Amino acid sequence: MTGAREGGCLCGKIRYRVEGPPNNVTNCHCRQCQMAAGAAFVTWAEFPAGAVAWPTETPAWYRSSDRAERGFCPACGTTLTFRYLEGDALDIAAVTLDDPDALPPEDELWTASQRPWLPGDERLPRHPRERTPGLGLAGKGRKRRVRAGSASSG
Repeated sequence: MTGAREGGCLCGKIRYRVEGPPNNVTNCHCRQCQMAAGAAFVTWAEFPAGAVAWPTETPAWYRSSDRAERGFCPACGTTLTFRYLEGDALDIAAVTLDDPDALPPEDELWTASQRPWLPGDERLPRHPRERTPGLGLAGKGRKRRVRAGSASSG
């Protein structure tokens, strides 16, 4: 699907609209995503930053590392976004879409820090840390800005 998608936070204070297809959709098991979301992993759908509009309010931002920040609703705490400080992409937490099944994950990152009690989806390519730069995702031929660093990537 290449049309518009909408989503938002738990309380409804923050809504967003994204246009076009995502660059990629990935399950991230890094320790920072686990801590930020209070969950075993986060499924991120990466879009060009210009494809995302905020018709109600914009998220509050937390600088989670020297290179990245995470957006959340200041009223209900919902994790909404991840972005590198230097970059032109914005990751949206896929489960915050109104149709959370619209964008299934294409791979899994940081599986080295995956919780041992959580089975992985063996149908998906798995990367112990970030993707190998330059490989892109199957059929897309796009490079993905990797979540680099330690197991607490961003």
